[in-house]
Amino acid sequence: MRRFPALMAIVSCACAAVSGCHEKSVRPGVNDSFRERGVDKWLGRFESESREIFQQRERIADAVGVKRGDDVADVGAGTGFLTLLFAERVGPSGTVYGVDIKPDFLDLINQRAAEKGLTNIETVLGTDDSVGLAPNSIDLAFICDTYHHFEFPKSTMASIRRALRPGGGVIIIDFDRVPGESRQWVLDHVRGGRAETRAEMVDFGFEWVEDVSIEGLKENFFARFRISDD
Repeated sequence: MRRFPALMAIVSCACAAVSGCHEKSVRPGVNDSFRERGVDKWLGRFESESREIFQQRERIADAVGVKRGDDVADVGAGTGFLTLLFAERVGPSGTVYGVDIKPDFLDLINQRAAEKGLTNIETVLGTDDSVGLAPNSIDLAFICDTYHHFEFPKSTMASIRRALRPGGGVIIIDFDRVPGESRQWVLDHVRGGRAETRAEMVDFGFEWVEDVSIEGLKENFFARFRISDD
């Protein structure tokens, strides 16, 4: 496995600073816990059968609908359990970029890919405001349980839009924050639900395509977007 050059992320961040387009943080410190070294506690949290995203991982991967030869970015890949599933589905002619801001997650993904003999995974060290992918390098960006962790969503989605090829798509799976219905942890931790996310995506230059229903996803919504023609 090879790690995608971190230089791309550094250049992207520098360009954002030079252009003066850097936005105000929507939630300062939201990712501070990921700065800690190690992955053990995250394995226990992310890969628990009580977590519906992990429990329904095969159904999610099927519903995403990647094809052989597709180039896909798993943005906020974490421990990589979905990265690996996508790599199996796109086959050796496709590439899956496992993107995360935590280097230890990338090391774990590389280790797991090597153990499975998967050679079509590249890990990418992103930053707080950029996924660090090359322009026109992916067909799909998959963002699972991560959008609410974007501290600078406008800048991050702009970097994703640059990375997408013409006609490229985005899938967001995240908690649907519903006051009066969602559990308190979601209300405290997540800044916006389905409607807020859709509105922001439209503002960022994407068009909503559809919401997808997956059996077993009760707290999370699944929304498909594509680059807007406007």
